[in-house]
Amino acid sequence: MKSTGRNWGWHSVYPAPAKLNLFLHVVGRRADGYHLLQTVFCFLERGDRLRFSPRADGSVQLTTPLPGVPAASDLTVRAARLLQAASGCRLGVEISIKKNLPLGGGLGGGSSDAATVLLALNHLWQLGLPRQRLQEIGLELGADVPIFVFGRNAFAEGVGEALQAVDLPQRWYVVLEPPVQAATAAIFGAPELKRDSLPITAEQWRSGFGGNDLQAVACKRFPVIGEHLAWLSACSPARMTGSGACVFAEFATIEQARLALEQMPPGVRGWVAAGLEDHPLRQLAP
Repeated sequence: MKSTGRNWGWHSVYPAPAKLNLFLHVVGRRADGYHLLQTVFCFLERGDRLRFSPRADGSVQLTTPLPGVPAASDLTVRAARLLQAASGCRLGVEISIKKNLPLGGGLGGGSSDAATVLLALNHLWQLGLPRQRLQEIGLELGADVPIFVFGRNAFAEGVGEALQAVDLPQRWYVVLEPPVQAATAAIFGAPELKRDSLPITAEQWRSGFGGNDLQAVACKRFPVIGEHLAWLSACSPARMTGSGACVFAEFATIEQARLALEQMPPGVRGWVAAGLEDHPLRQLAP
């Protein structure tokens, strides 16, 4: 689905869309321990929602902190403060978030929230920083933040920051949420993780290619992820996104996707969402 243009202001509700990794291969490891990845990111119409209120005192306040997460360490607060430091802006902001995406789900929720802060405040504070600079700031916050600032479905390499836009066919996705949180560091740190997938070029990628090298590790640690994969794979080939725990399958029509979701066992949490052509806030950065 194509995002539509609109006038964004302090009154607006700003979307922070989910992402899927249509494939995710670990192709090596840097000397500093970071893993070298290849993946294709796809944005979804479902996501979190953020609101902003101006402050003249330079303070950054999060009015909806997550339980157990100090506001000062929240990615959204850190994003706003990094943007202040990079631009010399003396304005402040109050941030509120309506969370629709699960924590530890591999859907990029926290990273997407942080990117929305960078895009929205760059616009609301009238800073005019170029997209590339916002991506650099985003990378300081996490490897998944730059893709949301980049704003296009993309083939990604490196630690996830080297991005090349790709055009994806219109598809609908069933996403299931297993009742666990998969810690990214623990999954990547597993000794049995496959780290030697052969790299490809963006031109070689095709829909349905590859798999998720993190999936076997996550399923070993959380068997319920494997159960959800098996249920969904009975309808269409399913795989895990990111480091888990959410799993997804692709469908050509919304009717097919809804029918598949109806066939899941009782009590399974899941939803249907369309893929997006680009990020709804892409127009906010030059």
